[in-house]
Amino acid sequence: MLKQKEIEQALEAVLLAAEEPVSIDRMVSLFDPGDLPEGSPRQAIRTALGEIEYALEGHGYELKRVASGYRFQIRQSMSPWISRLRETKPPRYSRALMETLALIAYKQPATRGDIEAVRGVSVSPNIMRTLLERGWISVLGQRPVPGRPTLYGTTRTFLDYFNLKSLDELPPLSEIRALVDPHVADDALEIRSDDEVATEAPESGDTSRPLAEIVPLPTPKR
Repeated sequence: MLKQKEIEQALEAVLLAAEEPVSIDRMVSLFDPGDLPEGSPRQAIRTALGEIEYALEGHGYELKRVASGYRFQIRQSMSPWISRLRETKPPRYSRALMETLALIAYKQPATRGDIEAVRGVSVSPNIMRTLLERGWISVLGQRPVPGRPTLYGTTRTFLDYFNLKSLDELPPLSEIRALVDPHVADDALEIRSDDEVATEAPESGDTSRPLAEIVPLPTPKR
């Protein structure tokens, strides 16, 4: 059986080499029989991950758990230096796209009609196509009503990108209410459902506002 330090070193190497988050089950599968405690291999992995996380306190990068598993990533406080290192700027998306994504995240499963009812404008097919291509949303099925509109929901890729383990980590609606137009009646919000985020801002020429300015989601990974 491997020593605790050897397990930690192996996991560090795996996480550094991985191109995407690694789940605990996947980590366990990478070890040979007998390398981990027979009765509690998953616990041995968790213990090693905890030690790695503790050892990285005060470093410029961290061990982060997201929906798909664990990964190493640069701490958000280091982003000014990282942004100067990169020659290309990260993509920035339109306000309309980010509002649409936020509404799907809070109201899902949601149709384009649900989104349009809140935003007050039609949703461009290009926006839905972009969100699908990014892997941030997926088709969940069709609502059993006339016309059978397509239902959309967020994906694990969405959670990973925004550093979330689950949708439970989205900011509470009490914070989102601050973004609501003060002239919108409370009963209108009730009809739209408790799971809606009401971003009523009209379309504008602004095409570069990040999601955090529309809805305070957790900071994307760096």
